[in-house]
Amino acid sequence: MTPDQYLQQILTREAVDVGPYSPVRGCQSILMPMLQLWANRFLLNVTPSGSFAKGTANLSGTDIDLFISLHPDTPETLKQIYNSLATRLREVGYQPRLQNVSVGIQVGAYRVDLVPGKIQNALMQDHSLYRRKADTWTKTNIGTHIAKVRASGRQSEIRVIKLWRDQNGLEFPSLYLELTVIAALKNIQSNAAAVLLGSSISGNVWKVFGYLASSFETTRVVDPSNTNNILSDDITAKDRTAIKSAATLALAKRTWGEIVI
Repeated sequence: MTPDQYLQQILTREAVDVGPYSPVRGCQSILMPMLQLWANRFLLNVTPSGSFAKGTANLSGTDIDLFISLHPDTPETLKQIYNSLATRLREVGYQPRLQNVSVGIQVGAYRVDLVPGKIQNALMQDHSLYRRKADTWTKTNIGTHIAKVRASGRQSEIRVIKLWRDQNGLEFPSLYLELTVIAALKNIQSNAAAVLLGSSISGNVWKVFGYLASSFETTRVVDPSNTNNILSDDITAKDRTAIKSAATLALAKRTWGEIVI
């Protein structure tokens, strides 16, 4: 089995159904009555976001992210919105996990991350989110994130790196990871063009490990929808060093089976 065949086999195993009839989409229907009562008249919409919408999800990762868009006239602060959502989820029987900008819950067999945000600009779909770890807020645009990652053509490489992250217990937020992979491969053709030029998934992932082991630790990564939102500040220097060290170890392995399974 070639390295590409090995990685493709893993990606097939980890494939997520993102179609309109995907069972995981049923989580939104289950949660909607509760979310409508919680947000009252200020709920604008709830839409799939994150890895599910970008095509970078793995079966063993979080199953779906749901972005909750609230009206700009919502009276509560962003922190109050975040905390009240967690409280309401607890009241109706869930066991919420307080993360950075999301609240994680288990809905049946599926893991769901709920991201509440207050819209700033209806035309541009900019939203304000609460960042729990820094106890502050940030402006972002989920649609811009989805478009950038989907247009990159790096879904396969991103999914392999996400599996490697999870299997090594690394703190590496998904958007930060996705943009890092895109940056590491910015001068390399993707998809069909890569095949014609002799590039490969395994070769590209190897290049990403090289980037993580060298340039990554000191590289500043910003939110493509808000350059004031420094994504690389969302983890500590210790976390970045751990990622660099794990990538260095990966480069020293002799088989892909020692790197990701």
